[in-house]
Amino acid sequence: MSYTSVDFEVHGRVQGVCFRMYTEDEARRLGVVGWVRNTRQGTVDGQVQGPTDKVRQMKQWLQYEGSPSSIIDYATFRNEKTISKPTQKGFFTRY
Repeated sequence: MSYTSVDFEVHGRVQGVCFRMYTEDEARRLGVVGWVRNTRQGTVDGQVQGPTDKVRQMKQWLQYEGSPSSIIDYATFRNEKTISKPTQKGFFTRY
């Protein structure tokens, strides 16, 4: 099985709309690990690690779905790389 790690940042109305909570729920549903946090710039960023197909699904969710009250303008992804196994345990919100 191949694993992927990717950093993300989501722009739009993503703070104050339970975006982090829904991100945690979706990550757990898909079985990926990592973290999410609010930034001072009003965006949400984080990292996702897991099976490549599940990370791809999570990227789609971050870019096009999000929480019910969010309005996603766009999402950026960087440092995407193949890893031998996830280095994170679970998926959580950082403060």
